[in-house]
Amino acid sequence: MALILRKWFVLSLGIFFATYILPGFDIASVWMIIVGAAFLGLFNITIKPLLFVLTLPFNVLTLGLFTFVINGIVLFIVGSIMKDWTIDSLWTAILAALIISIISLLVNFIFAEDKDRYMHVQTTTRNRPYDQQ
Repeated sequence: MALILRKWFVLSLGIFFATYILPGFDIASVWMIIVGAAFLGLFNITIKPLLFVLTLPFNVLTLGLFTFVINGIVLFIVGSIMKDWTIDSLWTAILAALIISIISLLVNFIFAEDKDRYMHVQTTTRNRPYDQQ
């Protein structure tokens, strides 16, 4: 449960910074950011995998860069459902999705319990009993 709340908070924080940075992405209140983050989380686990499978050839052709477009489409869908969200265009949604991803990555890295997982550092232990001959 704590993991879900933490991801919800990080997503809300990313949406807040995206609205602050992008002029074409506006949300009326903090409450709508929190509710929208919940909807975005639900859409990320339901609609995004379906879009990913349907656009798999484009994703392979662009070496995964089409994932940003998928994230933007999901954000644009959430923006059209939420009444106090204003997203000017699909390009604004794609940029907002990129900003949300970067903020989420940074916050998750700062508060990560296992930083080696994010840095891909392999730790080794010395003097293991089976290494000695």
